[in-house]
Amino acid sequence: MSHNPEIGKSIDAGGVKTNYHDLGEGRPVILIHGSGPGVTAWANWRLNLPVLSERVRAIAPDMLGFGYTERPADGVYNMERWRGHLMDLADALGLQEFDIIGNSFGGALALSMAVHHPDRVRRMVLMGAAGLEFELTEALDKVWGYEPSVEAMRAMLDIFAYDNSLVSDELAEMRYRASIQPGFHEAFSAMFPAPRQQHITALSTPEKEIAKIACPTLILHGREDRVLPMSNSLRLFDLIRTSEVHLFGKCGHWTQIEHKDRFNLLVSDFLARE
Repeated sequence: MSHNPEIGKSIDAGGVKTNYHDLGEGRPVILIHGSGPGVTAWANWRLNLPVLSERVRAIAPDMLGFGYTERPADGVYNMERWRGHLMDLADALGLQEFDIIGNSFGGALALSMAVHHPDRVRRMVLMGAAGLEFELTEALDKVWGYEPSVEAMRAMLDIFAYDNSLVSDELAEMRYRASIQPGFHEAFSAMFPAPRQQHITALSTPEKEIAKIACPTLILHGREDRVLPMSNSLRLFDLIRTSEVHLFGKCGHWTQIEHKDRFNLLVSDFLARE
């Protein structure tokens, strides 16, 4: 039986058995995945971890309720709980200060971390980030409303990518198989049930708090993103005085995959600054 590359190391983070990948040496950077069905840290960051880890210590966990990390028995998921899990992971790894990269849902968690634990977050990268109030998009409604089938997974991945040639049958099959692992879909369904506008609100940090963020922040977004509107990132750029923004044309919700080389270079250079 071949090894599943999505399963990395395991650590007890505040009583939660947590699956994570830990590559490279140097300044620690925690990469937080998005909230698509069947998502894992490896699926989200597989094209970035090997490159980023040449210059930093890149740590990519499956967050509480996702991937191969333990699921809470009560099935309750919220920002406070995800933030607590991330802090427990950082403490378990002995990380006093770290950089954080957040994709989509992960961007919302990164923003929340920067507001609630400003002494722990040194630099922040937000990519197609949630974390603000916005009107639920049709694409996000479909993503959060996913019901398992290969065809549904293929259609959903087509939503993420601007260039659909990136969505192979093999990728759709892999993500579908991940989405039907024992407990995966039950946990996913419990996170974002309809009506789904409420979950955008639940993931949001008040703008007046975001405006207090002082850590250097790099904001990335694809112009053709149908899941999270580009206007989110422009608003974050307005709010965070220490931020810079980079917008990618011919790019959907997968900046780190569709423009992986530019993404890796921009992020590596940003994190390398003192």
